[in-house]
Amino acid sequence: MKETKKYHRLQQRLFWSFMLLFLWETGVRLSHISPLLFPSPKEVFSTLFHDIFYGDLILQTLSSLGIIAAGMFIAVFFTLVLSLFSLLHTFAEGFIDTITTIAHPLPGLALLPLIIIWFGTGNGAITAIIVHSALWPLLLNLLTGFANTPSVYTDVGKNLSMNELSITLEIRLQYALPYLISGLKIGWARAWRAFISAEMVFGAVGSKGGLGFYILSQRTFMDTPGLFAGIIIVVLIGILIEDLLFSLIEKKTIRKWGIN
Repeated sequence: MKETKKYHRLQQRLFWSFMLLFLWETGVRLSHISPLLFPSPKEVFSTLFHDIFYGDLILQTLSSLGIIAAGMFIAVFFTLVLSLFSLLHTFAEGFIDTITTIAHPLPGLALLPLIIIWFGTGNGAITAIIVHSALWPLLLNLLTGFANTPSVYTDVGKNLSMNELSITLEIRLQYALPYLISGLKIGWARAWRAFISAEMVFGAVGSKGGLGFYILSQRTFMDTPGLFAGIIIVVLIGILIEDLLFSLIEKKTIRKWGIN
């Protein structure tokens, strides 16, 4: 049933994607608008093809994915550490709840002036923005999962003489896995947007820069088809991560183990 729904959703997306491309091409042809303002799909995909096979777009995309993967890994690590402290120490619980309430609604880009002062304008600054954007929704979701763990499960652990740390790692964490994955989805989306925006502010990070720098470069040289090409790559990566990576994680864990 789920596979049928997924296939039907894919069909709908493909249909509406082709419809949007058709309307886009038709609108450009009928309006005779300047390519500097709104290029045709043919021009955009021609630029995309050229920059993938003859430019640095592949290297820039891989650079972006590498940086955000490192930032997400750090965010997950701190999420696990802080959530464990919150459960094991009442004093830490109050502090972590307060700091999460303060930091969660704060956009990463609002911290840019401070981040530049503290970390400069290189990889450290970009990683700090990614960690900030992903950490708080991750932590909030995981703590919610811990709090919603049925007491009967933890009581069984206590009856088996498990200590609080073992109960958290072997019972609460498994029950909270759907919450953690949901937090990962939210954190990834926030971090991806913040990363692209930050790189457009900082410029090239690394030898070739990333996707944000690619888009910034196209804007600098008034290459509007290149701008659209960069936006398409950003959107496609977001869709692939959401629909393939997270679906695979859910399939290998939540659905396989019968959680929720």
